Amino acid sequence: MSSAAKALRGHPRHLLAGGLSLGLAIGWRSPLLLAALLLVATALAITAQFGAPLLLALAAALVCGALLAEARLSALGSSKLSGLIGHAVRGEVTFTQAPRVSKFGWSALVRLRGEPVLVRGSEQAPQLAVGEIANVFGSLRPLTEDDGWLAAQHVRAILRVSSLQLSARQRGGLVGFVDSVRERATTALSAQLPAAEAGLLRGMTLGDDSAIGSELRNAMRRSGLGHLVAASGANVALLVMLVFALGAAFAAPRSVRLVFGLLAIALYVPLAGSGASIQRAGVIGVAVLVAAIASRPSSRWYALLLAAVVTLALDPLAAEQPGWQLSFAAVAAIGLLAAPLRAQLEARRVPALISEPLALTAAATLGSAPVAAAAFGTLSLVSLPANLAAALIVAPVTWLGMVAAVVGQVSTSLAAPLTWLAYWPLSAIITIARFSAALPAAQVNAGAPLVAAGCLSLALLVLYGRGRKHVVAASALCAVLAALAVWLSRERAAIGPAPAGTVRLSFLDIGQGDATLLQSDGYAALVDSGPPGGGIVERLREEGVGKLDLLVATHAQADHLGAADEVLEAIPVAALLDGRDGVVEPEGAAMEASARRKNVPLVTAVAGDSIKLGALTLEILSPAADSRPAPGDDPNRRAIVILASAPGLRLLLTADAESDVIAPLQLPPIDVLKVSHHGSSDEALAPLLNRIEPRIAVIEVGARNIYGHPAAATLAALSEAGVTTWRTDKDGTVRIEIDNDGLHVQRPT
Repeated sequence: MSSAAKALRGHPRHLLAGGLSLGLAIGWRSPLLLAALLLVATALAITAQFGAPLLLALAAALVCGALLAEARLSALGSSKLSGLIGHAVRGEVTFTQAPRVSKFGWSALVRLRGEPVLVRGSEQAPQLAVGEIANVFGSLRPLTEDDGWLAAQHVRAILRVSSLQLSARQRGGLVGFVDSVRERATTALSAQLPAAEAGLLRGMTLGDDSAIGSELRNAMRRSGLGHLVAASGANVALLVMLVFALGAAFAAPRSVRLVFGLLAIALYVPLAGSGASIQRAGVIGVAVLVAAIASRPSSRWYALLLAAVVTLALDPLAAEQPGWQLSFAAVAAIGLLAAPLRAQLEARRVPALISEPLALTAAATLGSAPVAAAAFGTLSLVSLPANLAAALIVAPVTWLGMVAAVVGQVSTSLAAPLTWLAYWPLSAIITIARFSAALPAAQVNAGAPLVAAGCLSLALLVLYGRGRKHVVAASALCAVLAALAVWLSRERAAIGPAPAGTVRLSFLDIGQGDATLLQSDGYAALVDSGPPGGGIVERLREEGVGKLDLLVATHAQADHLGAADEVLEAIPVAALLDGRDGVVEPEGAAMEASARRKNVPLVTAVAGDSIKLGALTLEILSPAADSRPAPGDDPNRRAIVILASAPGLRLLLTADAESDVIAPLQLPPIDVLKVSHHGSSDEALAPLLNRIEPRIAVIEVGARNIYGHPAAATLAALSEAGVTTWRTDKDGTVRIEIDNDGLHVQRPT
């Protein structure tokens, strides 16, 4: 019998907690799945010689978990809003999340008639805190199949707000008291700090990233530092360490420090938003402290399983949320790999000051990378060095923020010196994030099977790669896993360049963004490159592109030029048409740096310019040469609009410029229309379609995007105009070829 099986027989609570959490997570989905789980559990129990009593207990745990999840979901599933969906509604909403701003407007989670709803608005975001009540008027629409991420949070519908009026009221009761504590803490943390540092301090202390600008938020994610602003286990651990240190300073007995640690966790979890990661961290922290009070050795694995049981009992759908998955994967990997990694580093005489954070960061990265690749399709290549650079700064910032939040309950002025002290390390973290995010290929497109195989291979080397025999065996297994992953995530067959005498338009599937490839007589132009890590380089190679005669960045937004630096670093580019129009942001800066490093000329585009590429002529229609952007102008309105012409073809590439920009232009009838702004709602689209009469429309949009693109109204307008419409989220890369036989759409891939 293996040592693991003996350990489980000696401490069956681990096995039962695992069975209960598994039943809560997936056992409720169908009777057949539950039966399959029971068969697998039986086979494993027999193999491990658990015996009939333990086997029956394991089966009972699985069934009880499934039944409990079914009952809980039934209670959470009833809705009072079903009769209102599809209609205009007016009423009060309570904000359970501070409004978050994006380039497409703002959004926040609210309670409407006690039900969770996502509110979206296109005007300036209201200055509202969690718990505040507002009167709203808007249209309530149902969730679509692309809104699965909302369904996993039990959101009932999406409310598109037409008007919002503050009521100057807040919710009451215990949650209202927590709201007031949070509001005073937020005020204290924001005082005496610039906006970026204040938003980051709020995020690192309370897990509230709503005050972080979209540019910095994107840099944090791209650099792998996004976890710093999600309250999690690190926050709870640092909080307990702070409580113990203060208790020791006042000579408090150990039992008193433990009790105060429990009280601190109990207050901090709801204060930090009660999300899945902080719930998990709170349960683990409580389990460890209770074990310490009882003078019993704590079990990290049992605490983790207990956290899974509690969080899934509260919400069985939590397991579908990437935050929950990332949280548990990172903690499990740390428990499994951190100690062996630290031992190997120390054996190589790496100082403890470096080996400890390096082992923790590397273990967490190996655990979370496959989950991130599966959820988001990306992998941050700079995450490990960026986290190591920030490792020694995080604890002081978090402690200063926590103390400032407590002192701020009495006086913001007294908390100000603490936030002032935090300014310098906060600025350092921001610098690390922006520098790392701007590096070439900082975040790349990555398939989950390949990433999982690579991380598993490295984990096996860490655990078993000692001695020549083990290294050979582990390396062989790594090679097999890598080959299997490559087979599972094998690239689509290369299409190759367009045949001679053919013009090919390829609307590339790169997620939520634009990337349109134009090929003719050996020439190639790429109009926009999509978001960072969208896989643009791989898509270009599939299309047989070895060089680009022209790269166009239509405007300064990440979903259009975010991967331009990746293209410039990987493929020779003759010229770059720069449509940033003076807007400065990280992706554009990275693009410019790569262009200068590769000696690629940057050319400013204005209306009237014309570019010849084989049989194609690209005419710039907008922006006008004599116009200048006003401060705060929407970059979408200044985007480069292109009319591409060839015998038998007129293609209108609109970037994100909508009908208010397109309608005044002198346009002939169009054969192919690249729909503006990923198909977002455009009230003047119908008359524009009647005027330009496109035969084919293509919407470049990402699957399950959070913006609700393409809008139902846009799809309806295209349908009513009789336009054949293709979508990259549904159809993959869409290719249109124009040759002597006319214009035809290839079978999408």
